[in-house]
Amino acid sequence: MSVNVRQLATTAADFEAEFQRVLHWSAETDHAIEERVAAILQDVQKRGDAAVLEYTQRFDGLAADAVKALEIPRAELEAALAAITPKQREALQAAAERVRDYHQRQLDACGRSWSYRDADGTLLGQKVTPLDRVGIYVPGGKAAYPSSILMNAIPAKVAGVGEIIMVVPTPVKGSIATGGTGAAGGKGERNTLVLAAAAVAGVDRVFTIGGAQAVGALAYGTATIPAVDKITGPGNAYVASAKRRVFGKVGIDMIAGPSEILVLADGTTPPDWVAMDLFSQAEHDELAQSILLCPDASYIAKVKAEIERLLPGMPRRDVIRASLEGRGALIHTRSMEEACAISNRIAPEHLEISSSEPARWEPLLKHAGAIFMGAFTSESLGDYCAGPNHVLPTSGTARFSSPLGVYDFQKRSSLIEVSEAGAQKLGVIAAELAYGEGLQAHAQAAEMRLKR
Repeated sequence: MSVNVRQLATTAADFEAEFQRVLHWSAETDHAIEERVAAILQDVQKRGDAAVLEYTQRFDGLAADAVKALEIPRAELEAALAAITPKQREALQAAAERVRDYHQRQLDACGRSWSYRDADGTLLGQKVTPLDRVGIYVPGGKAAYPSSILMNAIPAKVAGVGEIIMVVPTPVKGSIATGGTGAAGGKGERNTLVLAAAAVAGVDRVFTIGGAQAVGALAYGTATIPAVDKITGPGNAYVASAKRRVFGKVGIDMIAGPSEILVLADGTTPPDWVAMDLFSQAEHDELAQSILLCPDASYIAKVKAEIERLLPGMPRRDVIRASLEGRGALIHTRSMEEACAISNRIAPEHLEISSSEPARWEPLLKHAGAIFMGAFTSESLGDYCAGPNHVLPTSGTARFSSPLGVYDFQKRSSLIEVSEAGAQKLGVIAAELAYGEGLQAHAQAAEMRLKR
């Protein structure tokens, strides 16, 4: 089965133009979606529970007399944890423990308050406090993502967040959300593994709502659903648009683009491993991006042959093919050093150093959401159970942003306690600068504390 994935070489005269075509992805918003989301958010803000019920029935086919009926009780979460297979339960709990341990280390390293006193006795410092309440959005309907719950809820718990509200759509088969033409009515399908993950992660309340209406309910609050301070978690175009619009009223984690993987290979890893690693992101959706950078042309040919050999056996082969042919690339570089430089230009979400000497190349890499070092470190391990968070910056935003972490669920307040002696020194400095800015009250407030 032939796959027409781009093959580029940095020595080619047209490389730069072709490379830019590979990187191009339009993040322009769909105006129809934006207008629809704006109307839904306005309606939820105005009518609260009534609007949430109406949109949940219209889009998910899930009918209820009250939003309270859409809340899943804690007992059902615990029942789901007991109902899954022992292997699933052990895997879920083992993954949760690794994620919790990693984020606890984040807290220990940078998530605690600190202060010091300078020579004149002035106290300066930083007070770190957790957010009171956060909302996590978990996609539902066509797929289930228990791992997403662990990655969003556990760092929030480690940070000390007081309450975690989870929203997850559970559309009825035949509804708009599942590809039908209209609401079917009845009870939506609740994924047992998702509910079990919520129990393991310590989620406090779960509502079976989704879409822009769920984001609006979390941001503005309703009679039943409490308003949160921050919303995290992935979703479709409507969810992304809604998160963008409520930012400022609440915090958000990020607006994520299509998933990405970039593999830096020196030719020492089995080529079928690399081919499957490229598949691991390509199978997400047709807009996902998988790129291989390698200085060994013969190795690139072997990976290409493995792509064609393995693809027919993949259940999501049509999605993988579309992704590889649309946005994938196999790029022959002059050297591993050049490959690292190109990687920094791309700033990928997932970056694999598929090399026998990963520690040699890691110092050259500045921009990536997560760096996976060595042939045995498949990106998929990071998605589920390695420990670091799998919520990562996409679309080149790793140049200036970071993975989701404990720090995203905390806020920082500066601590300043100026001593009498300190006021004599700082007051003179502050007054001089304030007069320079034309702010006399600022200056005089500082000068009043000076000894005459």
